[in-house]
Amino acid sequence: MSESVRTHRRWFALYTASNHEKMVEQRLLTKDLEVFLPLHSVIRRWKNRTTVKVDRPLFSGYVFAKIALNETVKVLSVPRVFSIVGNGREPLPLPDAEIEALRAGLSTENAIPWPNVKVGTRARINCGPLAGLEGIVVRTDGQFRIVISVNMISRSVAIHVSAEDMEICGEREVQ
Repeated sequence: MSESVRTHRRWFALYTASNHEKMVEQRLLTKDLEVFLPLHSVIRRWKNRTTVKVDRPLFSGYVFAKIALNETVKVLSVPRVFSIVGNGREPLPLPDAEIEALRAGLSTENAIPWPNVKVGTRARINCGPLAGLEGIVVRTDGQFRIVISVNMISRSVAIHVSAEDMEICGEREVQ
């Protein structure tokens, strides 16, 4: 493997201990790495009837980091980082465009975690910061949502999209 491939930074999904994603993010930042931890807000009501807004990871158990292959030891030495997602033999990078679209889109859209969907109709988002991304159309709360999956980590998010802002690009998925 050439030295330039080993030193070129790409986005990777890091598998972490659940409920420790924010701590992992902070530790990676102290190592001068670019990190992306998408969050969503939930309202929690405690036993003492106090209601608070809590930011939770959108993809439980995962943090995204832009690293070079020669930095894997530095990343894996962070407590609660179990592995770098890959094919079992080597870490596999995520498409830069996918991470950048998620970063841009999630800053303006209210996304919620969603089970990884295997059925439904494939659709492409036509406009807005998530334009070009494809996902599965579902209907919740009387609204259309497109479930966008990050297949490498088997996680998905549902984004509200009006019918006129999407186009069908395939038949129903089969299980």
